[in-house]
Amino acid sequence: MRERLLDAWRDEVQATVVYGLIADREGDPQRAAVLRRLAEVETSHRARLEARMRELGIEIPDPASVSLSLWQRLQARVAPVERLIAHQESMELEIAAQIEEQPTGDALTDSLLEQIKVEEEQHTEALGNLRAGRIAPAAQGDGPAKRLERILKRETWHRDAAGWIPGAIYGANDGLAAVFGIVAGVSGATGGTHVVLTAGLFGAIASALSMATGAFLAERSTNEVAAKNLAREREEVARHPEEEKEELALYYQLKGLTVEESRAVVERIAQDPEQLFRAIATEELGGADPEHGKPVQAALAGGISTAFGAIIPVIPFFWLRGDTGIVVAAAVSLVAHFGVGAAKSIFTLRSAWSAGIEMTFAGLLVGGATYLAGLAIG
Repeated sequence: MRERLLDAWRDEVQATVVYGLIADREGDPQRAAVLRRLAEVETSHRARLEARMRELGIEIPDPASVSLSLWQRLQARVAPVERLIAHQESMELEIAAQIEEQPTGDALTDSLLEQIKVEEEQHTEALGNLRAGRIAPAAQGDGPAKRLERILKRETWHRDAAGWIPGAIYGANDGLAAVFGIVAGVSGATGGTHVVLTAGLFGAIASALSMATGAFLAERSTNEVAAKNLAREREEVARHPEEEKEELALYYQLKGLTVEESRAVVERIAQDPEQLFRAIATEELGGADPEHGKPVQAALAGGISTAFGAIIPVIPFFWLRGDTGIVVAAAVSLVAHFGVGAAKSIFTLRSAWSAGIEMTFAGLLVGGATYLAGLAIG
């Protein structure tokens, strides 16, 4: 029972800190207020647990001993807010399930934990409402355009997810893995001579330029295709409005509207041809904006990060040769693999150790395979 109460107490201490950090980053005042109220409830849970622990003669630890780690604080300050809320929602579900599955056998303690479980489940509902975009009643007086603007402003995480941050991480990983493979293979074939430095440098340059140009062309091609599709759709709306209206009504029927409801909605939208076009473009093409991607940003993020990752395995060979250079380059590269994996966890909210070890293992496979191939060729 003692450990069960202490575990619940630690969960409340950490949850209070996390809600406070998320609330500080939340730009919408109503949503921030909800998060701060959740933090206050967690504080009340902690106080009730501490009162029960005193009744049982259980020593209450120093809250500083169970505070968030530096890495968890970094995640709370850097990771997308919506992802943090989703993660906290899952944590609330886990806490509630743990309380239900692990009774202490003490009637008063179990009654207290059951009350906390009910409130944790209410937290889950509140967090789900935040993620679904259901804002506080105080803001309901705003018009739909204002409310949508507020939601889109705080949902920049999904645009970032397709932007430069994942591209930079992918570029660093790709450059590191590719040039580590080159360095390992050439080292195996030549025994770590000066050729490794030459091959590694040109491999790093080629990888960075290839990633930059590839990212630029991919984003620009995406924009060009989107622009052409939108132009074609606009022409269809102008030439065959009735057919397009029927098509839009069918989309709405698939979403649950009746035939009459869907046609009424479409007729209302069709009073403005531009709105009709935008509605059809959203349903068919995912939006009416032809500039989804940012080619220059993608190129810079991909090229610079790839160059950064690619040069790491080469650095030791500026000063070292032979077996010493090979060992040092392998060690530095594997440490870098771990670092890239850990960096990803800031945004994915995975454990830094598990993400880092996973990436390190991938580096071992690449480096080991190419080194053995180099030995065979050499």
